[in-house]
Amino acid sequence: MQEVLARSEGRMLSATDDSAMMKQVQASHAPDGREVDVRPILSIIEDIFRRATPSTIDGVGTREHVDALDNNASPAALSGMLDALSCDIRKISCEISCKCSGGEEAHATTMDLFNILSVYSWDAKMVLSLAAFALNYGQFWLSAQLCNKNSLAKSMAVLKQLPNVLEHYNALKPQLDALIKVMLDLTKCIVEFKQLPSQYISTDAQAMSTAMADTPAAAYWTFRSIVACHSQILSLAGLRDEYTASNTDAWELASLAHRVSRILEHFKKLIAICYQQIDENRQIEAYHNLVRLLETIHMDNMKVLRALIYAKDDIQPVVDGSSRTRVNIEVLRRKHVLLLISSLDLSDEEILVLHLYREHKAREEFDYAIVWLPIVDRSIAWDEGYRQKFEQLQAMMPWYTVQHPTIIEPAVVKYAKEVWKFSKKAILVPVDPQGRILNQNAFHMLWIWGNLAFPFSAEKEAALWKAESWRLELLIDDIDATILEWMKEERYICLYGGGDIEWIRRFTTSAKAVARAAQINLGMAYVGKNNAKERFRKISRIVIQENLSHTLTDPTEVWFFWARLESMLYSKLQHGATVEDDHIMQEVMTILSFDGSEQGWAIFWRGTHEMARAKGEMAVDCMMEFEKWKDDADQMGFVAGLNNYLQRVHTPRHCNRLILPDIHGPIPERLACAECGRTMEMFFMYRCCPE
Repeated sequence: MQEVLARSEGRMLSATDDSAMMKQVQASHAPDGREVDVRPILSIIEDIFRRATPSTIDGVGTREHVDALDNNASPAALSGMLDALSCDIRKISCEISCKCSGGEEAHATTMDLFNILSVYSWDAKMVLSLAAFALNYGQFWLSAQLCNKNSLAKSMAVLKQLPNVLEHYNALKPQLDALIKVMLDLTKCIVEFKQLPSQYISTDAQAMSTAMADTPAAAYWTFRSIVACHSQILSLAGLRDEYTASNTDAWELASLAHRVSRILEHFKKLIAICYQQIDENRQIEAYHNLVRLLETIHMDNMKVLRALIYAKDDIQPVVDGSSRTRVNIEVLRRKHVLLLISSLDLSDEEILVLHLYREHKAREEFDYAIVWLPIVDRSIAWDEGYRQKFEQLQAMMPWYTVQHPTIIEPAVVKYAKEVWKFSKKAILVPVDPQGRILNQNAFHMLWIWGNLAFPFSAEKEAALWKAESWRLELLIDDIDATILEWMKEERYICLYGGGDIEWIRRFTTSAKAVARAAQINLGMAYVGKNNAKERFRKISRIVIQENLSHTLTDPTEVWFFWARLESMLYSKLQHGATVEDDHIMQEVMTILSFDGSEQGWAIFWRGTHEMARAKGEMAVDCMMEFEKWKDDADQMGFVAGLNNYLQRVHTPRHCNRLILPDIHGPIPERLACAECGRTMEMFFMYRCCPE
């Protein structure tokens, strides 16, 4: 859209200029290949215009600007360059001093300037012509300013009627100032085009080719404006006949300023497009450099961490969460580093549980550092709300964090999204002491096995799964002390969930009655529902008040229970497991699909491996109908008898839903139902979860 706009404005620009006139301008252009660094000259010109124009009618100039020469090329280099150019600058100065007038003569004078400057590039033509005008303009106002300080200048000013000159100037000051400013800005813009890095944008780019095609018109109207301005200055200085500023003079200057302003706006839009393309190409180059760097073997992790965190040496980019002081990336040298990559929506639960694992590293060889890299949308303005949110999260973190999200390079963000599949859900990327990326996301490993998964490599993950089996310890971990105690006591354990308090009342009442009838020591624990904090708080209070069963008491515990199950599913998917050939994945998907419905569900355990599960009314009915399977329970054992009964009453009709709140990597093309093995249909769901 921007380039279409630029092209249309370019056509408009060409249409407003006489084609024959532009042919003359083009015909005068015969560059000989000489290169002129016009930037120091342009800086001098700008300084002359700043200092020359009086701020008040008495001609006293201001001295508020710093000398522009201070930061330019060395005096010797500048002097040598001006020696080579001074002849042409004087020629132009004489030309516009001798011939300046309006109408057709203005065009003829303008073309004389093009002929004098024929061997120069377009940007050099504009700068040299502006330099010649600045020389004459500065000389005139130097005399005007000196009259207040120098007796000789004051006497000469009386003879030259300088007070009258200044009075006439004041009448045209707004128009002259506006035109001088806009032609200076246009010249700077054309020079800026010449300085664009050719390695990131070619002359074939649409915006660049349009700018090159329209530059002769920009040069012509800059020259015409110089001629018009100089004509007015010469008239003011008394070098013309009796002079009185007229409306016609003001209109001519204003008209030229309007035309040059339109040309300037056109070029500004073109250069904005060019900078956008340059930035895109730089980011592409930076991204490819990052890819190559991360694929290279290194002696230590410094090059990789500098590229991912902050590559420059101008600041200390990392904040130490324990001391709240800024430190250099060197503190991470030869360490195992976990890069915590997230948006500013990182949950309190993730921070809390990650902190607990960090604090409970069992052995010295499990030592690792964590660095938070917050990813923010740079198209959205960084306001006070974002700042407060960032600082609030940063204050919660006892590990390292970057000192500000904006220091993270766009190439790193692109790599995190495209290679590590970061979207909204936080990921944890492990980097070993040699700078190798061990895994695209270690959160799954940390949530499932804790620090036993160190160093969190993909190979370690595969080995842990190979030695793992579906058991109560894997499901519950050490989330709740009461459940752990039940396991030590070898109780029968029932974990149940859901968000329907009436179902919970019916199920817990009937289950406790069955436990008494079967004479088993049954521990029941409510584990809530995924992504339902407020509902869990309400239901757990009722469960406690009515003494229905034990319940997880902290919403963080509930979050972690479901986060671990999701982690198991994602980890299995990453390793290519399917429901058909992987028992753990089948059971994980079953529980997650139970939670995806609005019904309650229950799992009974005996020991670590013996298990029976049911959902909804089936779970309540099998408790209510205990007499039908009581004998099986006596002969086979309670859990085996329950399983046998569930298989007898199972009907093929069912509807399982699996809700994946977020997934790292491509969405699986197919997932089989954990209950019947058929391929599940995929639907899109939009859900707001204020809980």
